[in-house]
Amino acid sequence: MLLEAKGVAKAYQTGERPFKVLEGVDLEVREGEIVALLGRSGGGKSTLLRILAGLIPPDAGEVRFRGRPLRGPVEGMAMVFQTFALFPWLSVLENVALGLEAQGVPREERLRRAREAIALIGLKGFEEALPKELSGGMKQRVGFARALVVEPLVLLLDEPFSALDPLTAEGLRGDFLDLWLAGRLSTRAVLLVTHNIEEAVALADRALILQGSPARIGREIPIPLPQPRNPRDPAFRALVEEIYQILTEREVVERHLEEELLRLPDASVERLMSLAEAVAAHGGRTDLPLLAEEEGLEVDDLFPLLEALELLDFARMERGDVELTPAGRAWATANPKERQAIFAEHLLRRVPLLSRLHRELTERQEIPEERVLEWLRELPLPEARRVLGVIREWGRFAGLLGYDERSRMLYAQNPPTQGV
Repeated sequence: MLLEAKGVAKAYQTGERPFKVLEGVDLEVREGEIVALLGRSGGGKSTLLRILAGLIPPDAGEVRFRGRPLRGPVEGMAMVFQTFALFPWLSVLENVALGLEAQGVPREERLRRAREAIALIGLKGFEEALPKELSGGMKQRVGFARALVVEPLVLLLDEPFSALDPLTAEGLRGDFLDLWLAGRLSTRAVLLVTHNIEEAVALADRALILQGSPARIGREIPIPLPQPRNPRDPAFRALVEEIYQILTEREVVERHLEEELLRLPDASVERLMSLAEAVAAHGGRTDLPLLAEEEGLEVDDLFPLLEALELLDFARMERGDVELTPAGRAWATANPKERQAIFAEHLLRRVPLLSRLHRELTERQEIPEERVLEWLRELPLPEARRVLGVIREWGRFAGLLGYDERSRMLYAQNPPTQGV
């Protein structure tokens, strides 16, 4: 056992009450394995990874590294971030050697090891280049080299491929996996946070699914496929399908929808219409892995849209499929005015927050946006502002409200009626 969490909990103070992110998280990372951590956007994946790295403390529970309690960052663990996080004024060689300098490694040795790490990750010849001279994929290779140069036993990866275009990400994933399988890394275990289900099945020996709010490990999925893995292999596709099914179990979906009544999914009307039209083009029902592939959407993009459609009673998710409801089929095929009227009707009936706002606007004609933020005081302020943005967009599209940017006032409009 290299890394272990027991009963880990974390909350952030937001006004009147703490906002719980994690609660009762248990996990283990053993020598010789890659573990993928999956979950929905905003579900606490990155927070958990930072706790495991010793960057932030848990409020409860314990993290142990090599059997000893973790009290902060330690030698033996390193992290690769989603953003490249390079110092722009330092060369590639200097960026990679920086961690060794912090450990007190003599100059000649740290430069030698930095050059070896740069060559290992495929950047030989770019030692003196500055970050501004590198492509995104090359910058992330520097991030990997900087983590690997300190020879960590455990490597923590926080969505390291998500900022790259698909082709670049595939190349870097493949190169990293080749180094791992060939035993060319000092790293003995990897914990990968990802929102890409195919990526998890391609790389990991098992996947942990973070579920709920506050989140905990809901399911563990073994991935016993031999390497190299073919994404078109039926066994590979079956595991992808299994994970989608777990994420769309009715109990899980309904619990998450209850939480979303306050938070509201981050889903623009334009993208909702596009997704509804795509499902309608499949006859009103389709397989989620197929839909994600066709629309170029990953879990963090796809599920907020699906949850919004279900919240509005336009669709239903279950066992890895999505099916439009009769109202969803009507909305997907309606003309613009009919779409607006249907959307307004479902907002008022299905979204209590917007229904309450519409009632107040009917009585007062206008209210400041700060009043709506007060209703959302249980959420962290950045999250409350995001939800307010969703309310404004949905309400304006539906013709239920208007918004004045200068005064930051929401004002009343009459909802459209169907058949206009």
